[in-house]
Amino acid sequence: MTGDGQKVQLNAVPIIKIVIWGGFSVDNATLNRFFSLHYLLPFILAALAVMHLLTLHEHGSSNPLGITANADRLYMHPYYTFKDLVTIFLFFLVLALFLFYAPNKLGHPDNYIPANPMQTPASIVPEWYLLPFYAILRSIPDKLGGVIAMFGSLLILLAMPLLDTSRVRGSAFRPLMKLAFWLLVVDFLILLWCGGQHVEEPFITLGQFATAFYFGWFLIILPVVGIVENTLMDLAAEEKKQ
Repeated sequence: MTGDGQKVQLNAVPIIKIVIWGGFSVDNATLNRFFSLHYLLPFILAALAVMHLLTLHEHGSSNPLGITANADRLYMHPYYTFKDLVTIFLFFLVLALFLFYAPNKLGHPDNYIPANPMQTPASIVPEWYLLPFYAILRSIPDKLGGVIAMFGSLLILLAMPLLDTSRVRGSAFRPLMKLAFWLLVVDFLILLWCGGQHVEEPFITLGQFATAFYFGWFLIILPVVGIVENTLMDLAAEEKKQ
């Protein structure tokens, strides 16, 4: 996203806008702050990865059945170490293909236009991995509502332990949950596609429906699927008793 494009929605919260901008408009202080933020985020992600490894050592690994079974656990070294290394090398292989052979494949031509604090770009397109959240942001006409929805789409993930009402931890034996999961994947891809399009019909309406389904999946579908599955298991258990 261009320099102005990253900050255009900050007008929704004036106090935060002034704090982040470092003045009354986008200037050199703003660019320095965003550069520092982008520089710091990878190290934060690396620290979270280390915390994940520490937690894995503390609580142990999971298993395909989704149940606690100490007898079936594997040692971290060398089994999980090499398993994670395979994923890491595959990631760097795909990353290298884009970096060396198609560096502009996932970019946008407007990103090469120098930022102008006096003019908002005609087309604001964020990086491809932010497109779903950008689609959620612009699906709500109100600026503040769009910002709340965008951050809410991430924060709602923290509520999943409370929203998942199923007694079964894994999804291997939950056919309804498997169907619901793939519906969420399709909806996420639709949001990704809408976020890369211009702000016009039918992308606006489609993005609004996809946004409503995204939040509805977590707040309605996820709890209901768990309740239905628990009810079916209880009915099956009652039939066996009879």
